[in-house]
Amino acid sequence: MLTDAQLQATLETLIDDNSGQPYGAVWNVVADDSRVHVTLTLGYPAQKQQAQLEAKIKELLGDSRHLVLDIDFQVKSQATQGSIPGMKGVKNIIAVASGKGGVGKSTTTVNLALAMAKEGARVGILDADIYGPSQGMLLGFEEGTRPQVRDEKFFIPPTAFGVQVMSMAFLTTKDTPVAWRGPMVTGALMQILTQTDWDDLDYLFIDMPPGTGDIQLTLAQKVPVAGSVVVTTPQDIALLDARRGIEMFNKVNIPVLGVVENMSTHICSNCGHHEAIFGDEGGASLAKEYDVNVLGKLPLSLAIREQSDAGRPIVVNAPESDTAGIYQSIARKLGATLASQQNEQIAMPIIGMSDD
Repeated sequence: MLTDAQLQATLETLIDDNSGQPYGAVWNVVADDSRVHVTLTLGYPAQKQQAQLEAKIKELLGDSRHLVLDIDFQVKSQATQGSIPGMKGVKNIIAVASGKGGVGKSTTTVNLALAMAKEGARVGILDADIYGPSQGMLLGFEEGTRPQVRDEKFFIPPTAFGVQVMSMAFLTTKDTPVAWRGPMVTGALMQILTQTDWDDLDYLFIDMPPGTGDIQLTLAQKVPVAGSVVVTTPQDIALLDARRGIEMFNKVNIPVLGVVENMSTHICSNCGHHEAIFGDEGGASLAKEYDVNVLGKLPLSLAIREQSDAGRPIVVNAPESDTAGIYQSIARKLGATLASQQNEQIAMPIIGMSDD
């Protein structure tokens, strides 16, 4: 039988599927004659990977003793662009963006956030699409849902499926158009962001409006964003707009953590046949051009649309489905990519949420 030190050294060579790199010195091993107790401490949540990782460890070690695996994680606040102070109650803000509308950005955001929560993280969503907020419907909130208010100043975010949510949809009605000019829109974004009482979040996902306009520039200048995700579809026109989104984030020093290719293939609801009706490998070519990861490829699926419209996103409504599994994989890869930046934000001043 291998000693504890030998077991640990072997485990350090195991490749992390989420980062593509060896796990390294993140293991603790205590073994006796009958069992091997392994603790893995990551910089991102990965609880849904338990069974898969147990199988990989057993195969790697070739040890007949009973394996006990504990997966722990410690999410740290990563550095943000410029000298923008961090935000109280939120460790990391991640912007989910697209260069154009209609590529499934909001659906990707909600399922990605829910997947991250299922991995064990504390998660929130800010719906920053002031003109067309959709997170309220996607998460099944009843019409007329309003946040509670603390001290006549701070919004208490409603929750759905364990995720804290704040949206302009909670402050208006579905029949009331938001006919505001740019400064009013950006002012509203900053108000609902900084005056929301976010409760100890590991990740706050911001569902961005399409394009590269006022809200995107405000985000870059005033909000401490740790990284971004760009959602695209494979066809050339979507890739053209997604390229502009990546260029914008690069110019304002917000890391692009990866690309999600949505509607990658169409799945026939009758026979299950997969067909790349919008083109093939567009997201991969975009990611290669900018040296970023393809976090995942999602199908054009009737089930995703139906369950989203019903306010029951597929990650919670069909958690064992292949599509939900893809979202879980994207969440883990996103967390691993952010953690690998290793530029921890230390002793940064805090904005928002003071009681002064």
